[in-house]
Amino acid sequence: MDLRPYQVAAAVAVEREWLKLFRTLLVLPTGTGKTIVFSALARNAVAAGGRVLILAHREELIRQAADKLAKATGLACSVEKADESSVGRLELVTVGSVQSLLNLARRDAIAAPTHIIVDEAHHALAESYQAVLRHWPEAKVLGVTATPDRGDMRDLGAYFESLAFKYTMPQAIAEGYLCKIKALTIPLTIDLGAVKVQGGDYQAAGLGAALEPYLAQIAAEMAEHCRGRRTLCFLPLIDTSCKFVAMLNAAGLRAREVHGLSDDRAQALQEFHDGRWNVLSNAMLLTEGYDEAGIDCVVVLRPTKVRSLYAQMVGRGTRIHPGKDHLLLLDFLWMSERHSLCHPAHLLAEDDEVAKKMVAAAERAAGAAMDIDADALAQAKADVVADREAALALKLAEMRHRKRELVDPLQYAASVGAVGLMDYKPVLPAEAALPGAEQLEALAAAGIFPGEVTSAGHAAAILGAVQARKAAGLSTPKQVRCLERYDFAHAGQLDYVTAQSFIRRIAANGWRVPHGMKPEGEKT
Repeated sequence: MDLRPYQVAAAVAVEREWLKLFRTLLVLPTGTGKTIVFSALARNAVAAGGRVLILAHREELIRQAADKLAKATGLACSVEKADESSVGRLELVTVGSVQSLLNLARRDAIAAPTHIIVDEAHHALAESYQAVLRHWPEAKVLGVTATPDRGDMRDLGAYFESLAFKYTMPQAIAEGYLCKIKALTIPLTIDLGAVKVQGGDYQAAGLGAALEPYLAQIAAEMAEHCRGRRTLCFLPLIDTSCKFVAMLNAAGLRAREVHGLSDDRAQALQEFHDGRWNVLSNAMLLTEGYDEAGIDCVVVLRPTKVRSLYAQMVGRGTRIHPGKDHLLLLDFLWMSERHSLCHPAHLLAEDDEVAKKMVAAAERAAGAAMDIDADALAQAKADVVADREAALALKLAEMRHRKRELVDPLQYAASVGAVGLMDYKPVLPAEAALPGAEQLEALAAAGIFPGEVTSAGHAAAILGAVQARKAAGLSTPKQVRCLERYDFAHAGQLDYVTAQSFIRRIAANGWRVPHGMKPEGEKT
């Protein structure tokens, strides 16, 4: 099994965390091979004399985990589900259904695992999962999930002790492991004002009623933009999905509805794969465990406030496939005054202000496809940093002219355009702890004033940014501190060689800015 570089790094990071604690998280976007990574971890655990339990909650995920484990590692596994049992089997890996393992007698009957892997870890906080996990308190636990937002991570932090590794969608797209995304904002305003919110998200029944008046218009838009594409639609209710499919077919598309109660669900999925249907509509059935790589258009008609759910839906279309240049994501103008909604921007932007900048840009360009990529993200981040710098102008000016040799963390974050460092807030318990002595020493050595670093997570984030910039050949904190004393407005955007050249010229001129050098405009 040949792992991609980030998959190797992920497995190493998880095993490192397991050496010092029991429960850790791995965040990988949909389509980047989370099953491959945890299969490698299972193989390593077995090789070291361990026994592994992989927990899942749906038939598709159970079979998928078993199949990929065998293909990736050659390890056979037993299944603990319904009338299938691992009792008396020789395999050292078991894929188990949470529903079946809720039975105490079944838990007592199977061999105790040394390692437990929770597929789709956002389910781990449910009491059903917790009952199973509590049964083996000495087991090392890994939770695997797609891109969560801060709220999801805060909730997961109630159980998981650390985040071992995180690979982001922008990284995966830039490195060619996921396809490019183009978002097309359709200028059709859908009113969600009357839809109630329950459990942090919109009620499905209310969404169905709110959508129905617009379905015919949406079908007409899809007939224009989705013809010739393999399109997956998500709707809130089976009844709404069935009505929508009828309208899509009337509009000239070849559409099929699939739901959990369908006797011919497998046949429908196969027919979509074979090209008989070019649109597949579902009522939230295919958010997990559906890996049809040929999908090149996704239509989310189940608006949500939950970033991880939105990422799961869109992630069905982000896999690389021959002949597939990009994923087209249709986005509608959901009208909701009371609650913020997930948009294509939220796939890339972790900061809400950055996402809002990207959403605003997409809405201004409504009717034209917009690349959801690193460039759009960088521009939005730059806009947010500019806004925050304007609000903090006096404070940053005071910091830049202090006599201390080390750069203040806020000053450094603003200079290098690191939005996430400008108002860092810890999420997991380990991140909220005080910085360790080694971290404080490393910060000072790097040129960062440690006295204003608020937590261990803040320290780790700053040091990670410093290391990443060093690898990219960008200016160091000490160079930033030096040049900003001389009013270089963009010291954080300079590369290392250019920054060093400026410092040498200033030093050679008696530590005065040479004539003709314009600090306020110096930028690469």
